[in-house]
Amino acid sequence: MTATLTPPLGASRTETFAVSGMHCAACQSRVQGALQTLPGVTDATVNLMTQSATVTYDPGRLTADALVDRVRSTGYDAAAPTDDASAIEEQEALDRERAAEFRQLSRGAAIAITAGVVVAVAPIPRIALLAITAAVMVWPGRHFYVRAWSAARHRTADMNTLIAVGTGAAFLFSVLATLAPGMFVRRGVTPDVYYEAVVFIIGLVLVGNALESRATRRTAAALRALIALRPARARVERDGVEVEIPLEAVRVGDAVVVRPGERIPVDGVIVRGTSAVDESLVTGESLPIDKGPGDHVIGGALNSAGAFTYRVTAVGRDTTLARIVALMRSAQGTRAPIQHVADRVSAVFVPSVMVISAVTFVVWLLVAPGGPSTAWVRALAAALSVLIIACPCAMGLAVPTAIMVASGKGAQLGILIKGGEALQRLRAVDTIVLDKTGTITAGQPAVTDIVARAPASDQTNRDLLRLAGSIEHSSEHPLGRAVVNRAVADGVALGRARDFRAIAGQGATGVVDGVSVAVGNAALMADLGVDVTPMAAGSDRVWADGKTVMYVSADTRLVGLLALADPIRPTSRDAVARLSALGLEVVMLTGDAQRAAESIARQAGITRVVAGVLPAGKVAEIQRLQRGGHVVAMVGDGINDAPALSAADVGVAIGTGADVAIEAADVTLLRGDLQGVARAVTLARRTMRIIKQNLFWAFAYNVIGIPIAAGVLYPVWGVMLSPILASAAMAVSSVSVVSNSLRLGRAPIA
Repeated sequence: MTATLTPPLGASRTETFAVSGMHCAACQSRVQGALQTLPGVTDATVNLMTQSATVTYDPGRLTADALVDRVRSTGYDAAAPTDDASAIEEQEALDRERAAEFRQLSRGAAIAITAGVVVAVAPIPRIALLAITAAVMVWPGRHFYVRAWSAARHRTADMNTLIAVGTGAAFLFSVLATLAPGMFVRRGVTPDVYYEAVVFIIGLVLVGNALESRATRRTAAALRALIALRPARARVERDGVEVEIPLEAVRVGDAVVVRPGERIPVDGVIVRGTSAVDESLVTGESLPIDKGPGDHVIGGALNSAGAFTYRVTAVGRDTTLARIVALMRSAQGTRAPIQHVADRVSAVFVPSVMVISAVTFVVWLLVAPGGPSTAWVRALAAALSVLIIACPCAMGLAVPTAIMVASGKGAQLGILIKGGEALQRLRAVDTIVLDKTGTITAGQPAVTDIVARAPASDQTNRDLLRLAGSIEHSSEHPLGRAVVNRAVADGVALGRARDFRAIAGQGATGVVDGVSVAVGNAALMADLGVDVTPMAAGSDRVWADGKTVMYVSADTRLVGLLALADPIRPTSRDAVARLSALGLEVVMLTGDAQRAAESIARQAGITRVVAGVLPAGKVAEIQRLQRGGHVVAMVGDGINDAPALSAADVGVAIGTGADVAIEAADVTLLRGDLQGVARAVTLARRTMRIIKQNLFWAFAYNVIGIPIAAGVLYPVWGVMLSPILASAAMAVSSVSVVSNSLRLGRAPIA
């Protein structure tokens, strides 16, 4: 597992490391409890699904090796975190382990079920039945007894304890009945044997475990799909020659050649060539994106058309794909607060079941009709059924399976959610606060209006744009670049300006085709003696919309104006409408002027605007909403949004924004599209609904199943649950919880 960087002196450290051997909620609870009570540990979370522990501790009091020793003291194994492997390599190793586990469980189940059929139908001596049953217990079923013994040595109990005690008791009773039947006959007890029950119980539990393993592995399908995007080899230029090398051999600075239809090996920046790149499986963006020299490309993306060469900027754990996988694994390793309900029950579950089983045995011995022979049979069957039907697995899988599937579904939609706690908080959000620039808007100025003084026509507008664009072609100012971009987009041929001069805070001047041209604000025009009053009505209308005005003059005569603004993203209005339809209040929070903010709000369909606030003011506004009883999600993209993202109940970062904003957020939208906020809320609501269903059925199964197994229905309806049926029911409960979670991945979220 991946270790964090060494923290500064006096700071806590958080590390995640592998834990093996956990198979139920009781296992998870035991390891977590042991870590949480270790002096120097401030927080510990153990995840049954990812077979990992995430621990925050004081490095001045503890070492990683001490944490590993603590886990091992509970009877489980652990591996110290390393800095060598990337999250992708760790996930690949975990997938191989799970695949091997499924194959082993499947083989064991097939052997045990076959043996059960032989024991049930073959007319063979009891001593042969004993041998077959012992072989099944020693071979396919051995891990139940090994793990139960390990738990017993550490004075604990888990699911394996229930199975081992149940089948072990039935086997020992059968062995005595086989080898010393007279002992039973003298006491009026029929020397029945339960070899068939023992073998079928082991077989059915293994079937359930295999199905559970397969279903559990499916919850990581999104992760495997991401990892599969990496090509195994890369084509690099070495000494002027193209050579194919393993992906692991690629280094930062290498020149990588990518041909049409190939996947991009690692991150980099294009130096030669152009193409359209499909990044959908990485970012969720559905359309290919045009790329050329200077553009960044993501490892794992598909080169749709064109060939190009790019310079590698990141490899291994530093690539975008590896970071996404690491975020997903981290999210899957976290726990939602609702998980604590299952934890509290799991801590006492197995001991309670064993007590109930013992009480059941005694009660049936005392009250069963038909004499000692019938009483022994029914008492043993009822006690075994209680042990076998009890299922802490379902409780342990109820929350993490849903979180794993939800995080995978989110990644497919271009949404990275940092774990179960973020999902649970997002489900409760009732107010969405949106930053303006770069969130609702594109974050870059653009020419929105071209108003020529001459009679309006397409040609006069193009002439105006040509004059302004020819001057601004030499400018580095963002507004100037916006003018040039509009001219290029409209197919306007630009001239070359002579005597170019940039005037800070006002604009620029130069000579185009022998004409003295000026582009800038009213102050520049006044300095040049250009009268702007003939276009006062047009400029007032533009200013009223919160836009910036750039006047254009030719030989000191006003020829028109350009209006520039940071336009809203094409999807922002629909996104706001969707958020409102979800019952959420939408607020715009911006440092921009009131007039500009209100203009953008009208375009986006937002009615509540808070403008002119600095970063501290944004935090204060969020806190004011929280004091009013609102659960607030803040959506932003800039460095100045980071404090507000941290202050909100849920911080949502636009993935195209600053790294510090993404680090401060609970949710990251890789597409840079506000539609992702609505999708994230919808996903969170569905996930919490699935989790509650899982917990309900996990608890209800045990609350209903254990009394039935104990025989509470027998006095009324004469119904008894055999141990074999109990083992089948136990297997069904775990598989049903995982299958219910998998529905999250199949349900479409538009």
